[in-house]
Amino acid sequence: MTLFADIRALVLQSLDGLVAEDVLPRGLQMRNVTVEPPRDAAHGDMATNAAMVLAKPAGMKPRDIAEALVVRLAEDARIDSADVAGPGFINLRLSGETWRGVIRGILTAGVAFGRSDMGRGRKVNVEYVSANPTGPLHVGHTRGAVFGDALASLLDFSGHEVTREYYINDGGGQVDVLARSVYLRYLEAHGQEVAFEDGTYPGDYLIEVGQALKDKVGDAFVDKGEQFWLAELRAFATEAMMAMIRADLAQLGVRMDVFYSEKSLYGTGRIEAAIDDLRGKGLIYEGTLEPPKGKTPEDWEPRIQTLFRSTEHGDDVDRPVMKSDGSWTYFAPDIAYHFDKVSRGFDELIDVFGADHGGYVKRMKAAVSALSDGRVPLDIKLTQLVKLRRGAEELKMSKRAGTFVTLRDVVDLVGPDVTRFVMLTRKNDAPLDFDVDKVTEQSKENPVWYVQYAHARICSVLRKAAEAGCATDDTALAVADLSAIADPAELALAAKLAEWPRLVEIAAQTHEPHRVAFYLYDLASEFHGLWNKGNVDPALRFLQEDDETATLAKLALIRAVAVVISAGLGILGVTPLDEMR
Repeated sequence: MTLFADIRALVLQSLDGLVAEDVLPRGLQMRNVTVEPPRDAAHGDMATNAAMVLAKPAGMKPRDIAEALVVRLAEDARIDSADVAGPGFINLRLSGETWRGVIRGILTAGVAFGRSDMGRGRKVNVEYVSANPTGPLHVGHTRGAVFGDALASLLDFSGHEVTREYYINDGGGQVDVLARSVYLRYLEAHGQEVAFEDGTYPGDYLIEVGQALKDKVGDAFVDKGEQFWLAELRAFATEAMMAMIRADLAQLGVRMDVFYSEKSLYGTGRIEAAIDDLRGKGLIYEGTLEPPKGKTPEDWEPRIQTLFRSTEHGDDVDRPVMKSDGSWTYFAPDIAYHFDKVSRGFDELIDVFGADHGGYVKRMKAAVSALSDGRVPLDIKLTQLVKLRRGAEELKMSKRAGTFVTLRDVVDLVGPDVTRFVMLTRKNDAPLDFDVDKVTEQSKENPVWYVQYAHARICSVLRKAAEAGCATDDTALAVADLSAIADPAELALAAKLAEWPRLVEIAAQTHEPHRVAFYLYDLASEFHGLWNKGNVDPALRFLQEDDETATLAKLALIRAVAVVISAGLGILGVTPLDEMR
């Protein structure tokens, strides 16, 4: 349990006592009673809304409930003071020993501190990146990769059983274009001059693929029609592109559990099975859609199509799954893919899409709702655009890709740790400006440096302490006398540490890993602030000459900070540094 959960349990226990004494009526529902940090830290360490939410059902004034409740709360040794504020909010201040207990708990648990069973082993599928296998990943894919990977780690940390998955879009016409583009590079490898027409992929990344094809088949395909090579080149080019994409992801520290091929849905009966499942539920019919909203295209005409009755599951309009010519729409294999996910027994699905897929959210949620009979929720997270800049100059093009900045370009510029952390310094649906100059400078304005510097500073202090003969291992520090941790700045740092388990659960519940990055920055700020106070007040320095007891207490505090920073960076996929490079 978290400290916040412990204090909420105390509040509920105290309320039960008031019920037993007939101060409160029986049968009150307590589920909306919360214990949270107050909006203003000056008001205390925690606040509860118990009196406010119970007043109406109890038929009492909030303040009357609050005044009775604070008497009981103040009897607990963990509570220094309990005060009524305004119409009935209750502000709590916790004892110094309670905060010192948090430090001991962290040193005992190690980086597992903050882990929870909130997920209770629920099987969650997180699908992310899923870029077309037609070229290298670009900076937008990078954000989706980082977000999805951090979210998967966060869910794992909070007790879920997580599968990381990449959907290979290898079933559409874009793979034919890729094959034709590789063929041109193949001819080029044979010394022919070629021209890349509009619609083909002219990037230099295909030069090696064309050469590899030549090495494999020699001149077997030279000057041959598509019927002789298109099918084989589709497979060859897709495999080459996926090898490149896997390598790019590995550079970023991203490794998938499953790579699922769209092509595997065709000709195997899987699409038909998914549509038949919906048909059996009365959700597939033959009909004509209304014309598009706004200005109707000149070539639009009503056509009988096979439609999915998605409006019965929250969509705005019904969606075609088969065209009038009998071919599947692009939506049909996506339905089949998610039907496969549901059939694999996942309790929850999460898809991470680029912002340009916003119009796809309702129809996909409708499909999963229908396929799972409302049992399996689907959360679709959209990642907004990234602008890569160097100061005032926007970087728009890669030498290798020719038209955009690649994931590999970004990692080569700033490294995987900086890339990952910075990608999580904004909420996923907010645009992100990625300033290469800013994220490589050593200042408080560079969040990843600021957090890693805190960890490195702590490691430096612990090394000096060990050289001086102090015990610095977690086992020894966990049982040290921590009474010297008494200054408000030290207790505030311990209080910030106590927020970590609660923060993890909230971030996991809301699917918002950026909260972890924000928290780590705030924790680092508290630590650096205490360091600076020690430069002015010798009593706050972490190494106290001729006072081993005080030194061990302060080492325990900062080692606990390092443990939490390490755990948080682990979720984000960032390396905690022992010393700054």
